[in-house]
Amino acid sequence: MGVASPNAHGQAMISTATAATNPKVKRGSGPQIDQAAKAMVRAMVPVHDSVTIIPGFMDFTHVLNSGAAFGILNGTEFPFKTVLIAAIATAALVGVGMYAASLAHHQLIARLGLALIIGGAAGNLIDRVVAGSVVDFVDVYWRSHHFWAFNVADSAISVGVTIMILDMLGTGAHVSKTV
Repeated sequence: MGVASPNAHGQAMISTATAATNPKVKRGSGPQIDQAAKAMVRAMVPVHDSVTIIPGFMDFTHVLNSGAAFGILNGTEFPFKTVLIAAIATAALVGVGMYAASLAHHQLIARLGLALIIGGAAGNLIDRVVAGSVVDFVDVYWRSHHFWAFNVADSAISVGVTIMILDMLGTGAHVSKTV
């Protein structure tokens, strides 16, 4: 079980393992942070406009993604596209949730990874159901080479998947655990 320990300023810090499994820690904050960031972008940056954050490296560019991950199907239109993608996302979210529920209580790292994946998927699903598309805005680039625009939810999913992969590979299995 995770323990609250003081940081350099004497403030109590809760371990990430505790945050992922402790019912006293507020749940659902991932989608709230994602939705708040997207609301700020919608309010402050017109669609297809950019605001430079780090010159030559990162802008906030307001784009709408009506497709799936990495803009797959974004430029393709077909009947019930939004409904189909939302249904697939919902099924995936339910499947990941069922898997998360089947994990043993002590599998803290896996639970943390799955919590990030579920929170990110929920954040993007909210956009898709409410608006028919997902707001992406983080535009990372090097010279003229741009990565796909992404958002807070996408970041949570990517970090969650990375945690899951590292957990499956056993990374950290030999790291000493603090009490």
